[in-house]
Amino acid sequence: MIAPVVTVAFCGLDVRLVEVECALAAGLPGLTIIGLADKAVSEARERVRSALHSLSLALPPKRITISLTPADLPKEGAHFDLAIALAILSAIEAIPSDCLQETLAIGALSLDGRLNAVTGALPAALHAAENGLSLFLPASLRSRSGMG
Repeated sequence: MIAPVVTVAFCGLDVRLVEVECALAAGLPGLTIIGLADKAVSEARERVRSALHSLSLALPPKRITISLTPADLPKEGAHFDLAIALAILSAIEAIPSDCLQETLAIGALSLDGRLNAVTGALPAALHAAENGLSLFLPASLRSRSGMG
Protein backbone atom coordinates (compact mmCIF):
# COMPACT_ATOMS: atom_id res chain seq x y z
CA MET A 1 0.00 0.00 0.00
CA ILE A 2 1.26 3.48 -0.90
CA ALA A 3 0.15 6.14 1.59
CA PRO A 4 0.55 9.79 0.50
CA VAL A 5 0.55 12.91 2.70
CA VAL A 6 1.10 16.50 1.56
CA THR A 7 3.52 18.94 3.19
CA VAL A 8 5.64 21.86 1.96
CA ALA A 9 9.23 22.81 1.25
CA PHE A 10 10.48 26.36 1.64
CA CYS A 11 12.53 27.79 -1.22
CA GLY A 12 13.46 31.28 -0.07
CA LEU A 13 10.13 33.10 0.10
CA ASP A 14 8.44 30.45 -2.05
CA VAL A 15 6.40 27.58 -0.66
CA ARG A 16 6.21 24.40 -2.75
CA LEU A 17 3.94 21.41 -2.20
CA VAL A 18 5.75 18.17 -1.44
CA GLU A 19 4.09 14.77 -1.52
CA VAL A 20 5.33 12.35 1.12
CA GLU A 21 4.66 8.73 0.15
CA CYS A 22 5.26 5.66 2.27
CA ALA A 23 5.67 2.21 0.73
CA LEU A 24 5.96 -1.04 2.67
CA ALA A 25 7.72 -3.98 1.05
CA ALA A 26 9.17 -7.35 1.91
CA GLY A 27 12.87 -7.36 2.62
CA LEU A 28 15.27 -6.44 5.37
CA PRO A 29 13.53 -4.19 7.92
CA GLY A 30 14.59 -0.58 7.63
CA LEU A 31 13.43 2.95 6.99
CA THR A 32 14.83 4.89 4.03
CA ILE A 33 14.04 8.48 3.05
CA ILE A 34 14.62 9.46 -0.59
CA GLY A 35 14.09 12.70 -2.49
CA LEU A 36 16.97 15.18 -1.99
CA ALA A 37 16.61 15.39 1.79
CA ASP A 38 19.10 17.33 3.93
CA LYS A 39 20.56 15.98 7.19
CA ALA A 40 17.62 17.21 9.35
CA VAL A 41 15.12 15.42 7.09
CA SER A 42 17.26 12.27 7.01
CA GLU A 43 17.37 12.35 10.82
CA ALA A 44 13.56 12.26 10.81
CA ARG A 45 14.00 8.51 10.45
CA GLU A 46 15.18 8.27 14.08
CA ARG A 47 12.78 10.91 15.48
CA VAL A 48 9.77 9.21 13.88
CA ARG A 49 10.88 5.72 14.92
CA SER A 50 11.41 6.85 18.54
CA ALA A 51 8.15 8.86 18.66
CA LEU A 52 6.09 5.93 17.37
CA HIS A 53 7.81 3.56 19.81
CA SER A 54 7.06 5.97 22.69
CA LEU A 55 3.40 5.87 21.67
CA SER A 56 3.47 2.04 21.72
CA LEU A 57 3.24 1.81 17.93
CA ALA A 58 5.72 -0.66 16.51
CA LEU A 59 6.96 -0.38 12.95
CA PRO A 60 6.34 -3.57 10.98
CA PRO A 61 9.37 -5.76 10.22
CA LYS A 62 9.35 -4.63 6.60
CA ARG A 63 11.31 -2.38 4.31
CA ILE A 64 9.79 1.12 4.64
CA THR A 65 10.57 3.65 1.92
CA ILE A 66 9.58 7.31 2.26
CA SER A 67 9.65 9.29 -0.98
CA LEU A 68 9.60 13.10 -1.00
CA THR A 69 8.34 14.37 -4.37
CA PRO A 70 9.35 16.32 -6.42
CA ALA A 71 12.66 14.52 -6.09
CA ASP A 72 14.75 17.36 -7.51
CA LEU A 73 13.52 19.96 -4.99
CA PRO A 74 15.82 20.33 -1.94
CA LYS A 75 14.06 19.48 1.36
CA GLU A 76 15.36 21.07 4.56
CA GLY A 77 14.25 21.02 8.18
CA ALA A 78 12.46 18.95 10.80
CA HIS A 79 9.00 20.11 9.73
CA PHE A 80 8.74 17.01 7.49
CA ASP A 81 8.54 14.75 10.61
CA LEU A 82 4.77 14.95 11.03
CA ALA A 83 4.00 14.19 7.37
CA ILE A 84 6.43 11.25 7.41
CA ALA A 85 4.89 9.85 10.59
CA LEU A 86 1.36 10.24 9.21
CA ALA A 87 2.32 8.51 5.95
CA ILE A 88 3.76 5.58 7.91
CA LEU A 89 0.69 5.39 10.16
CA SER A 90 -1.53 5.37 7.09
CA ALA A 91 0.58 2.70 5.35
CA ILE A 92 0.40 0.38 8.37
CA GLU A 93 -3.33 1.13 8.60
CA ALA A 94 -3.11 2.63 12.10
CA ILE A 95 -5.10 5.59 10.73
CA PRO A 96 -7.45 5.64 7.73
CA SER A 97 -5.77 7.01 4.60
CA ASP A 98 -8.86 8.99 3.60
CA CYS A 99 -8.52 11.23 6.68
CA LEU A 100 -5.30 12.63 5.18
CA GLN A 101 -6.73 13.57 1.80
CA GLU A 102 -6.80 17.31 1.13
CA THR A 103 -4.70 17.95 4.26
CA LEU A 104 -1.30 19.61 4.54
CA ALA A 105 0.79 18.48 7.54
CA ILE A 106 3.76 20.36 9.00
CA GLY A 107 5.47 19.79 12.35
CA ALA A 108 8.47 18.36 14.16
CA LEU A 109 8.37 15.35 16.47
CA SER A 110 10.14 14.97 19.78
CA LEU A 111 11.48 11.56 20.71
CA ASP A 112 8.58 10.98 23.11
CA GLY A 113 5.98 11.63 20.43
CA ARG A 114 5.08 15.23 21.28
CA LEU A 115 4.55 17.60 18.37
CA ASN A 116 6.77 20.66 18.27
CA ALA A 117 6.00 23.91 16.50
CA VAL A 118 8.19 24.83 13.54
CA THR A 119 9.04 27.98 11.66
CA GLY A 120 7.16 28.50 8.42
CA ALA A 121 3.69 27.76 9.78
CA LEU A 122 2.22 31.02 8.46
CA PRO A 123 3.45 30.60 4.86
CA ALA A 124 2.33 26.94 5.00
CA ALA A 125 -1.13 28.01 6.24
CA LEU A 126 -1.45 30.59 3.45
CA HIS A 127 -0.37 27.99 0.88
CA ALA A 128 -2.88 25.47 2.26
CA ALA A 129 -5.68 28.05 2.05
CA GLU A 130 -4.73 29.02 -1.53
CA ASN A 131 -4.85 25.34 -2.56
CA GLY A 132 -8.06 24.38 -0.72
CA LEU A 133 -6.26 22.17 1.80
CA SER A 134 -6.91 21.71 5.51
CA LEU A 135 -3.91 22.31 7.73
CA PHE A 136 -2.61 19.96 10.42
CA LEU A 137 0.11 21.47 12.60
CA PRO A 138 1.13 21.57 16.27
CA ALA A 139 0.14 24.39 18.58
CA SER A 140 2.95 26.73 19.54
CA LEU A 141 4.60 26.27 22.92
CA ARG A 142 3.21 29.64 23.98
CA SER A 143 -0.42 28.66 23.29
CA ARG A 144 0.02 25.26 24.98
CA SER A 145 1.40 26.78 28.16
CA GLY A 146 -1.35 29.42 28.44
CA MET A 147 1.14 32.30 28.17
CA GLY A 148 -0.54 34.30 25.53
